[in-house]
Amino acid sequence: MTQIEFISILQETMVLVLTLSAPMLVVGMLVGLIIGIFQSVTQIQEASIAFVPKLVASIIALIVMSPWLLQVFTTEVNEIFRRMAAV
Repeated sequence: MTQIEFISILQETMVLVLTLSAPMLVVGMLVGLIIGIFQSVTQIQEASIAFVPKLVASIIALIVMSPWLLQVFTTEVNEIFRRMAAV
C-alpha cells in the first residue's frame, strides 16, 4: 500500500464520518437557533432550556435517519474494505 492509497482511504473514511454525523448536527444547530431566538425574545437566559430540546431533537433525528445512515455506512465500509483488499 502506497502512501497515496492510504491517504485516499483515510480521506474517504473522514468524509464518511462527516456524512454520518451531519444530520444530527444540523438538527441540533437548527433547534439551538430556534431556542436561542426564543430566549432572546423572552429574555430567559437559562442554559438547560437549550440543552434538553437539542438532545431530544438529535435523538429523534438519529431514529428517523437510522435506515439511511445504516445503508450509507454499510455501502461505504464495504467499498473501503474492497479497496484495502485490492491493495
